[in-house]
Amino acid sequence: MDLNSASSIVLQVLTQATSQDTAVLKPAEEQLKQWETQPGFYSVLLNIFTNHALDVNVRWLAVLYFKNGIDRYWRRVAPHALSEEEKTTLRAGLIANFNEPVNQIATQISVLIAKVARVDCPRQWPELIPTLLESVKVQDDLRQHRALLTFYHVTKTLASKRLAADRKLFYDLASGIYSFACSLWNHHTDTFLQQACTGNEAAASNSLERTLLSLKVLRKLTVHGFVEPHRSVEVMVRNINLNIRTGNVCRDRLEKTIILFTKVLLDFLDQHPFSFTPLIQRSLEFAVSYVFTEAGEGVVFERFIVQCMNLIKMIVKNYAYKPSKYIEDSSPETLEAHKIKTAFFTYPTLMEICRRLVTHYFLLTEEELTMWEEDPEGFTVEETGGDSWKYSLRPCTEVLFIDIFHEYNQTLTPVLLEMVHSLQGTTNLEDTSAILIKDAVYNAVGLAAYELFDSVDFDQWFKNQLLAELQVSHNRYKPIRRRVIWLIGQWISVKFKSDLRPMLYEAIRNLLQDQDLVVNDFEFRTDQFLPYLESMFTLLFQLLQEVTECDTKMHVLHVLSCVNERVNVQIRPYVGCLVQYLPLLWKQSEEHNMLRCAILTTLIHLVQGLGAESKNLYPFLLPIIQLSTDVSQPPHVYLLEDGLELWLVTLENSPCLTPELLRIFQNMSALLELSTENLKNCFKIINAYVFLSSTEFLQTYAVDLCRSFCELLKDITTEGQVQALKVVENVLKVNPVLGPQMFQPLLPSVFRGIIDGERYPMLMSTYLGVMGRVLLQNTSFFSLLLNQMACESGQELDQILGNMIEMWVDRMDNITQPERRKLSALALISLLPSLNSVIQDKFCGIIHVTLEGLYDVMTEDPETGTYKDCLLLSHFEEPKVTEDEEPPTEQDKRKKLLALKDPVHTVSLQQFVYEKLKAQQELLGEQGFHALMETVDTEVVAQLQEFLQGF
Repeated sequence: MDLNSASSIVLQVLTQATSQDTAVLKPAEEQLKQWETQPGFYSVLLNIFTNHALDVNVRWLAVLYFKNGIDRYWRRVAPHALSEEEKTTLRAGLIANFNEPVNQIATQISVLIAKVARVDCPRQWPELIPTLLESVKVQDDLRQHRALLTFYHVTKTLASKRLAADRKLFYDLASGIYSFACSLWNHHTDTFLQQACTGNEAAASNSLERTLLSLKVLRKLTVHGFVEPHRSVEVMVRNINLNIRTGNVCRDRLEKTIILFTKVLLDFLDQHPFSFTPLIQRSLEFAVSYVFTEAGEGVVFERFIVQCMNLIKMIVKNYAYKPSKYIEDSSPETLEAHKIKTAFFTYPTLMEICRRLVTHYFLLTEEELTMWEEDPEGFTVEETGGDSWKYSLRPCTEVLFIDIFHEYNQTLTPVLLEMVHSLQGTTNLEDTSAILIKDAVYNAVGLAAYELFDSVDFDQWFKNQLLAELQVSHNRYKPIRRRVIWLIGQWISVKFKSDLRPMLYEAIRNLLQDQDLVVNDFEFRTDQFLPYLESMFTLLFQLLQEVTECDTKMHVLHVLSCVNERVNVQIRPYVGCLVQYLPLLWKQSEEHNMLRCAILTTLIHLVQGLGAESKNLYPFLLPIIQLSTDVSQPPHVYLLEDGLELWLVTLENSPCLTPELLRIFQNMSALLELSTENLKNCFKIINAYVFLSSTEFLQTYAVDLCRSFCELLKDITTEGQVQALKVVENVLKVNPVLGPQMFQPLLPSVFRGIIDGERYPMLMSTYLGVMGRVLLQNTSFFSLLLNQMACESGQELDQILGNMIEMWVDRMDNITQPERRKLSALALISLLPSLNSVIQDKFCGIIHVTLEGLYDVMTEDPETGTYKDCLLLSHFEEPKVTEDEEPPTEQDKRKKLLALKDPVHTVSLQQFVYEKLKAQQELLGEQGFHALMETVDTEVVAQLQEFLQGF
């Protein structure tokens, strides 16, 4: 691509690509895509986006195309990779001038330089870092800022590399430039402070921006640039020297800088806890003084409080600072850190932290109370957890309280109990402050439930106080009602007598009739809950229809699912309304994938509760499964896991295979290609189809399924191979005629695995299970397979058969399940009667396996002294299900009926062995058979005869 002539053409097409008219835009995008692999294209892009006279949108697009091209074509091994000559020119051009006037474009250029650095620095681009270090010293404000911005992005990218060689390079880089980075930060910090004092806000803002970028560089170097940072004097002299009282000059940017500083401390503590030990005392003094004393009043801001609390939490909870049970087993570094912590967290300090957390930070704010009144659903949504404790004040305070209380519970339990005792009886409805204090204290008691187990008689407290508080219906008492029901939810799994539950269910039913939506879920015992089931389910369903927030609907669905799961089939009379409503809710939730996940979970429990009756849901249910498990549909990213679970329970509870249910299996090939953590559920689904209707299923999908399995077995772990081959084994078990034909391409690798003596016991056991099914249940196919193996290997058929039997006998101990051991005994003894010299040569080994099988499955009747095969099943019995057990699914019943056709459960091993030996005797004659038996150890023969007596 000739640069001069090409520049104008590319410029014209880039201009068209910024158009709002799709008729102009689409052809331009197609043309640019074709040029991506043309030599010289990226040099043209560089010329365009560094030409400040051109349109900003065109330059922006040129930068983006260049940046995306680095990912695709910069590495030497990439298809259509850029030439080394062009890359050399591009690298030089990228760092020739740090003078980009547009901030957004400057950021993109910095990012793309960092992307190149990730691949080329320092070996192919040794001049990058020296150029950056020189450029950040220049007096020109714009050039200095852009160079510093690039310096940060390059440092950030190099710090993120994790290979050992890359880590070593970054350590070398850090040690070489750390002094300079420190001096840079000090310089810009001092300049900012001077300018802030003189009131020059514009200059101070510029200096603060450079301070922020310098600190970002230092953060990456400090945290990732040293194996043992405490051995570097320069790293450890970074003091906690922030002065937060800087007025309103550049307030927003200053707050960002302060937060960044706390991030440095948090990252340093996380990555290098022992290097952080000298900073523990000062960090705790700093954080506690600002957050838990008057020192911080009026100057701290919320995000800073959160960061300080996280710093305290990480020091308190850090496992590196906790001595072993036996002190002598602890390292000196651990003991030193623990000593500093113990000296700091004295009783007065802990008491003050605990009291201020509860009576200051736990209090509901005016803003929260207003939100509760105006938008109760929004109020509950705001409280949801996850990792919110890292960023939000209320979750952060609660997590800190839990960790400190756990660490120092003996000290803090009396402090909290004193607070509780001061709040006996119902609170004056006019005293809002007292109501909020009680709410906060009850919150603390709930959070510390496990620590307070031995210190609080919760049953008495429930009966004597909490129950009465739930019955105060005044609107001002809402916070206490809500908190009490939440508190009971925290304690119910810790310490709560079962005979108190009916009283609790009555109270919950009354709360559900309340107009206030802020109610949590609860646990229950099925027998005690059944009298309340109809009214509870009805009220919960009404609540589900009334609420509008997705998160609230999810929460109510979760409670409905819990109820459904616990009462199982007893839910059937009450679910009609929910079944009718869910299709509408699914349609309304098209843009809300997490709500759809909650609907899927509800459907899972509904199907389990409805059993075979769930077939009535198929018009709604099957399209949902189809969508959720179709990897070509974007929502599958969110819905797949729950969709697979729903697919599985639908099959397990299906009374028969419908055409629509069969059609969904078209999604499976693409799912198997993913080879993800969902494979196990995919295998369970395939098994469910096999058990449901093997012939129809295999005739439709076996060819595709076998092809998928052949590909899959090349790439997955040994455990995954075991799971896949168990599916094949089930196919052979259910359909011994059709199965081996359908999965014929797989079987030679199984045969080779046996002959080669697969080392992994579970895999070898599965190989033998698969081959045992073929040998025992489809002898003619086994002969065909044996011939195929002989042709492929060029060996004699008898030699291959002999090798297989020999390895089977040798690896019998790999098989642990009695059913599989009996299968092996049945399969090998089924080779008799035979005149084949190889089989007679291996006769001794076959008898050994047979005897082991007999020992595994035969039980002696003490009265008659005779032996009986304990794996035999004579008829199908509907199992008696207790209240605590789930009733059998349709699949459970199918598997029981299948067992009645399985030789392992229908053929007496004792009788089978006798008949085979008798037939061999008749074939060889008395003398020949006697000679054959003499190849077996006399003790083995005696034990075998003991099992066969009576025949």
